[in-house]
Amino acid sequence: MSAPLYVDTGPELAAFITAVRRESRVGVDTEAASFHRYRDRIYLLQVSSPSQTALIDPVAIAKPDLGPVGAMLADPQLEKTFHDADYDLRVLDRDYGFRAVRLFDTRIAAQLAGEPAIGLAALLEKHVGVKLDKEHQKADWSIRPLTPPMLAYAAADTRYLLALRDALEQRLTALERLTWAVEEFKQLESLRWTGVAAGSDDDGYLRLKGAKGLAPRSLAALRLLHRWRDTVAAREDKAPFRIIGNDSLIAVSRALPAARPDLGRISCAAGRRWKRWSALGRRTARHSNRSGKCGAGRSRCWATRYSKRCARTPSSPGSSGRSAPASSTAPTRSRCPRPSHPRWRGRPCRCRS
Repeated sequence: MSAPLYVDTGPELAAFITAVRRESRVGVDTEAASFHRYRDRIYLLQVSSPSQTALIDPVAIAKPDLGPVGAMLADPQLEKTFHDADYDLRVLDRDYGFRAVRLFDTRIAAQLAGEPAIGLAALLEKHVGVKLDKEHQKADWSIRPLTPPMLAYAAADTRYLLALRDALEQRLTALERLTWAVEEFKQLESLRWTGVAAGSDDDGYLRLKGAKGLAPRSLAALRLLHRWRDTVAAREDKAPFRIIGNDSLIAVSRALPAARPDLGRISCAAGRRWKRWSALGRRTARHSNRSGKCGAGRSRCWATRYSKRCARTPSSPGSSGRSAPASSTAPTRSRCPRPSHPRWRGRPCRCRS
């Protein structure tokens, strides 16, 4: 197969689609940027015939000039092979009103064939012997110009799709399940975009993890914060989580800070907590794994908060569980704080160094 074409004009697109429709089948894929952009759309369309791959730039080509793509998808004489066609078909309907017929979905075929891994990379490596580079799996396809490695990644998604289709068809035929697959492929033709437009989901805040546990006043605050985040994300055309994460929205809604300094304290407290616990985990792991003296496990030895070595000294039978005083000749050690903590008062300490 020759090097992929980069198609960014209407005449080039019309010429390529005319040539493709003389074939019996093509591989198709799309690339979007919902991981980066607030307003998702198709930013690249890949089409591979048995002899040629084209990377079609729908950003550069005017919408009316993309009509040949719709005609190709609707051609009942031309089989279109997708991998996991569900979302591709929905966004093609949403963005351009394109409808596809006569489909083959390698993901559905792999499921019916009983494949343990149904991702495109795993299937290509197993059945075609091609290992895909996953570096650009979450790339921002809205950027222009697209880099050569991104273009190579996009071309590989459809270049080997027809070979994979043939391998899976043979497998389904051997299992006498090909008719099952044909029925599923037929159902794909009725898929249409059913999602809500960006920014029109007023109840989206209720689906955030942790929202159901908030008090009514905090829930009202979350609604306003969620709306504010959507407004900023729309203005900057960024994915909402890139403005502020869901966990942070929930935390602020729960705390209900009255002024900006209060908001800063919430953020700083979270940062200090993360640093404290990550440092504690490293010290405890070092103490437990290297010295072999602490039987409390990775984060159960409280004494590691206060000293580098476990501070517990063995207590005599019948003692209250508190640390015995250090001998005057013994090295000075910090006392284990766990037995004196209200939660653990009266319980024996698990530090056994």
